[in-house]
Amino acid sequence: MTCSVGDDQHLAQTRQRVFMALFIALAVGLHTFEVLLPNPLPWFRIGLANILALTALSFYGLRAMWILSLSRVFIGSLLIGNLFGPGFLLSFTGVLGACLLMSAGAILLKRGIGLVGLSVLGATGHVFGQLLIADLVVVQHQAIWLLLPVFLLVALVSGVINGLVSDLLVDYLLRHPAFSTVRKGFGYHFPTEEK
Repeated sequence: MTCSVGDDQHLAQTRQRVFMALFIALAVGLHTFEVLLPNPLPWFRIGLANILALTALSFYGLRAMWILSLSRVFIGSLLIGNLFGPGFLLSFTGVLGACLLMSAGAILLKRGIGLVGLSVLGATGHVFGQLLIADLVVVQHQAIWLLLPVFLLVALVSGVINGLVSDLLVDYLLRHPAFSTVRKGFGYHFPTEEK
């Protein structure tokens, strides 16, 4: 039995959908798990779900990263029971800030930045998004910006750790048969052989 190019494309699309669904489910699980952890600082999260966002970005591009990130916030908040509450607003604006900065980094720097750099950009965008909505809606006091240096330090550390883990995950997944037709590289993985 032979496979046509159309069959190969259909199989690739099906695999992409399956892996995206898996990445979203894992991101929702990590998002929910983080809410259960005790917080040393208000609104402090390590951002473990960002590992899956970076992985989706690495294999499927910016659109996949946005879909995964927004899906995990909405689904996670629905599961936790704070959909459209203050916690949701903080997560949502944090994710918007993170995705905007990671998208800008991916577009402007192209292959000049890796997953660790994008992760740090995402963590920084998350901090600014959260503090902005905290200032405008939740706390409604500009003194919240006094937390910025501490949050940026935490963002740097967590961004580096999440970026390294994401890089290891991408390397691991590249050994899976579903990803056998791609080569390593930031942003979009291209087929190893042109058809």
